[in-house]
Amino acid sequence: MDKILLMLQLQNQLNDATNGEEWVKGITKNGKTINWRRCIYMECAEMVDSFSWKHWKSINQEPDWDNLKIEVVDVWHFIMSLAIEDYNQNLKGGIEDLAISLSSQENFSKIDNNEVKYATQKEVIDKVEDIIRLSLDRDGLDLERLVNEFFDLVVMSGLNLQTLYRLYVGKNILNQIRQDNGYKDGSYIKIWNGEEDNIVMKRLWEEDANLKPEILYKELTKLYLSLNKS
Repeated sequence: MDKILLMLQLQNQLNDATNGEEWVKGITKNGKTINWRRCIYMECAEMVDSFSWKHWKSINQEPDWDNLKIEVVDVWHFIMSLAIEDYNQNLKGGIEDLAISLSSQENFSKIDNNEVKYATQKEVIDKVEDIIRLSLDRDGLDLERLVNEFFDLVVMSGLNLQTLYRLYVGKNILNQIRQDNGYKDGSYIKIWNGEEDNIVMKRLWEEDANLKPEILYKELTKLYLSLNKS
């Protein structure tokens, strides 16, 4: 439960900093409507592009599992945000209560282990489309089912709780760097010397298992500033 709680706390802090502390009411500090469900299904659509699903183009291209993992983490940002919003608006409890609930879900045990498994392309896409359908359901939010389907996807993508946590923390830090360097006004540069910033972050994280989050922030910031000077 500790890692789930920490991720929820970090997401809440990021949303506070990015959207204002009233974001749980569905409105940013600038008066823009927040739709976490739309964020989920749009990110899921990007996730499908990790595979050569098009029958008319790049039919022999290998699945991009590294990109898939990044997209899974992005969806997790939005699912946690949706869950925090749901708990707040429906007076279900605080973040600690939500962490207990998520850690008690049936499929949590699947990610809370050290096994690494990959599903087939078809199985992953089917699971992603299940998540899309749940996020599009206008009859109401089935948060428990959405979370359980997501935990299934985590395992099918070759992740577990530990790797999900590390990638989430890395992406959380990268999101901070993006916000600090013009992401909202469109001036942020996402491609660093031919590589997407997500890939750079993931590589730094993997190269040093003992790297502390605050050091990762400094290293990524240094790389970004040197990019701007070149």
